[in-house]
Amino acid sequence: MNNKENSTFEYTYSAKERDELRRIRDKYAAPAPESPEGKLERLRRLDRGVTAKAQAISLTFGIVGTLILGFGMSLAMSELAEILGSHKNLALPLGAVIGVLGGIIASLAHPIYNLVTNRARRKIAPEILRLTDELMK
Repeated sequence: MNNKENSTFEYTYSAKERDELRRIRDKYAAPAPESPEGKLERLRRLDRGVTAKAQAISLTFGIVGTLILGFGMSLAMSELAEILGSHKNLALPLGAVIGVLGGIIASLAHPIYNLVTNRARRKIAPEILRLTDELMK
């Protein structure tokens, strides 16, 4: 028996197996930075990043403002006024003031979202325009 014949082994994959191999390989192979797919993915990531930060900030304002509003309402309308001790009579006006402040904070959520989004868009506009120009050619 010849050793040369035994030292090589060939196996051909079916089309289905080749597709599976290619899909698995594509998960681990990063696209080239200059490829259109890489530029498009970068464009998508930049666009998503603009609103993600604005959403987080505005949600925080909305939630905190709503909690403060609720505390003010509770102070004005329930036995929570007992914590003020002898100043129970101040519970209604104090609760109203705290509630109004909470409402103002919560109502600032949307303007803050717009402000943060517009600032972020102005900041990354040159990069977005450059990428879109390159991809549209």
